[in-house]
Amino acid sequence: MYDWNRQRPSSMPYHRYRPAHERVEVPLTDRAWPARRITEAPLWVPVDLRDGNQALAEPMDPERKRRMFELLTGLGFKEIEVGYPSSSQLDFDFIRHLATPGAVPEDVSVVVFTPARHDLIERTFASIEGMSRVVVHLYTPTAPTWRDVVLGHDRPALRALIRDAAGHLARLAGDRDIRFQFSPEVFNLTEPDFVLEVCNDLTALWDASPDRPVTHNLPATVEVATPNVYADQIEYMHRHLDRRDAVILSVHPHNDRGTGVACAELAVLAGAQRVEGCLFGNGERTGNVDLVTLALNLHAQGVDPMIDLSDIDEVRMVVEHCNRLPVPERHPYAGDLVYTAFSGTHQDAINKGLAHHAKRAADLGVPPEQAPWEVPYLPIDPADVGRGYQAVIRVNSQSGKGGIAYLLHTRYGLELPRRLQIDFSSVVQRATDGSGEEITAGQLWELFHATYLAPGEIGALADWSTVETGPGVHEFTGTLRNGRRLSGTGNGPLSALTAALAGDGIDVDILHYAEHALDPGRGSRAIAYVEARVNGTTCWGAAQDTSVLTASVHAVLAAVHRAI
Repeated sequence: MYDWNRQRPSSMPYHRYRPAHERVEVPLTDRAWPARRITEAPLWVPVDLRDGNQALAEPMDPERKRRMFELLTGLGFKEIEVGYPSSSQLDFDFIRHLATPGAVPEDVSVVVFTPARHDLIERTFASIEGMSRVVVHLYTPTAPTWRDVVLGHDRPALRALIRDAAGHLARLAGDRDIRFQFSPEVFNLTEPDFVLEVCNDLTALWDASPDRPVTHNLPATVEVATPNVYADQIEYMHRHLDRRDAVILSVHPHNDRGTGVACAELAVLAGAQRVEGCLFGNGERTGNVDLVTLALNLHAQGVDPMIDLSDIDEVRMVVEHCNRLPVPERHPYAGDLVYTAFSGTHQDAINKGLAHHAKRAADLGVPPEQAPWEVPYLPIDPADVGRGYQAVIRVNSQSGKGGIAYLLHTRYGLELPRRLQIDFSSVVQRATDGSGEEITAGQLWELFHATYLAPGEIGALADWSTVETGPGVHEFTGTLRNGRRLSGTGNGPLSALTAALAGDGIDVDILHYAEHALDPGRGSRAIAYVEARVNGTTCWGAAQDTSVLTASVHAVLAAVHRAI
C-alpha cells in the first residue's frame, strides 16, 4: 500500500501552542457566508498614516505625510485614518495642518485614533478643533490575555472603563459633525458575547442612527486562525449587533498567517461593510491587509473597486518614497515581475492569448482595451493598471519558442514561421544555459541576426540577376567571389537559383519559404525566411531588403552558407 504520509515528525515545539478553537469559541451554526458573492466594493479605509506609519523604522516626516495623504485622496478614498495625535507632536501637528481650510477635500472624512484614557482623548479633540467630517476612533484591547497581562481588568471592570471613555468622547463632541468608531482590539481572540455586550453598550450610548451611524471595527489584531474562523466571528456579530442599520461593521485584518487578504474577503461575505488596511500591506509584523490587492481582486472579478489604480507604478513609487520600503517584485498586481512570464509554456499560451484578444477586439469592432479579457496566465490586462506589454514575456534558459517569437514580433516586427521558432529556441537555449541569465529583446535580435541574417550578408555571390525568359521560365546568373560564373533556369527565381547552385556542386532543396513586410517605421523593408536542405543538411536562413526578391535570394544564400 502506498504510504501517502511519508513526512517525518519535526523537532519543533509545536505542543506549546493552543489551536484557535481552544482559545475562543465561535457560537455560529448554519453559516451563510460560504454561499454569498461580493458584488460591490466595501468602504476602503487606508490606515497608512496611522497604523502603517507606526510600523515604520523611520516614521514619515511632514513632507511624506502630506504626499501620502494627497495620494490617498487622489485615488478616491473617502475615509482616511490620518493619525494618532496623542502619540507624538508630529502626528498632532499634521492633523492641525489638515485643519487648514481646503487641506481636506469636502467629501473626505478623516479618522483620528485614541486610547480609552481621558487625557489622551482630550489631546485628540484638541487636534481636530475646527475640523468637520471627523471620525474619532476609540480602541481598547479586550482579549483575555490582554485583560489579564496588560490591563489587569476583569470583564466588568473593562466594560465600565470603555463606557466611561465613550461617554467622555460624546461630551467633548457635543453637537459637532463628529462620528464615533470603536475597536475591541484583538477581537478575534475575545469571547464573542463580551464583544457583543461592549459594542451594543456603545451603540446605545452614542445613540447611533442610520443618518449618524457608529462604526464597530473588529480587528484580527494578531492572525491566529484560518480565514473561515474570522468569517464565522464576523457573521456572528453581523447577526446579533443591535441597531444593525445604524452600525457600520468594519474589519481590520493583519497578516500574521499570510492570509490577511482572504480574511478580509471572507469577512465581507460575512457582513462586513468597511475594510481598514494599507496600500501594499505595510504594518506591524507581517503587515496590515493589502488594500491594493483587495481592490484589484474585485476588478478582476468584474466589480468596480471604487478606487483608481490605473497608474499602479506611480502609486507604488509614492508609497515606496513615503514608507522607505520597497514593494516586492512578486507583489500581486504591482510587482515588477507579476505580468512577466519566463516559462516557455506560459509564454506560448500568453502569445496566443494576446493574438486571440486582438482578433476578438477587431471582430467586435472595439479597441482592444474595451474587449472582454481572457488571456491565459494574465488575470487582468496589464494596461488596466498602466503597464505596457513590453515586459509581459522575458526570456531566459527556461523559456521557449513562444516567448522568443513574441519578443521579436513586438519589438522588431518579425513573424517567425513555427519551425524557425523551434530552431531559434534551441539557439537561445544554448546561449543562455551557461549563465542562466535573462536575455533581452535586443540581445535576441543580435543573436537572430548573427545566426540567420549575417551568413547571407557575407554570401559567396559578388553579383547576380534573374530574368523571366519565357512564360514560367526564369534564368538566374551570378558571379562567385572567386570569379566563377553560375547560371540556372527554373519555374521561378528561387528555383533558377537552386539550379545554378546545383551546377556548382551544391544541392539545395527549399523546404519552406515565407516573407512579409516589416513595420513601416523600419523603412518599408521586407524579410524572407527560407528552410533548405543543403547537401543533406537542413538549415534556416533569413534576409531583409527593400526588395522582396533580393531578400528571398539572400535568405537562400544564408541557409546555404550556414550549411557549408
